Amino acid sequence: IEYFLPMSGKVILRVFNVMGQEVVTLTDGFRKPGSYRVFWDGRNSGGNTVASGVYFYRLDDGNFSQTKKMLLLR
Repeated sequence: IEYFLPMSGKVILRVFNVMGQEVVTLTDGFRKPGSYRVFWDGRNSGGNTVASGVYFYRLDDGNFSQTKKMLLLR
């Protein structure tokens, strides 16, 4: 998952399943401006692998929020 921050700020990047339940938080902290890349290994917050299927990731930085769909294939 790649994203760009034009300004410094707190960033939260979370993955959700199709029922809207949070699967894992990938990033939660202060970031400086720039481009970032985060890798999701298909595990939930408990460390267990999740099933193949459609997932959503949501990026929040305080001023901006974006949700995108992704497909996890095993």
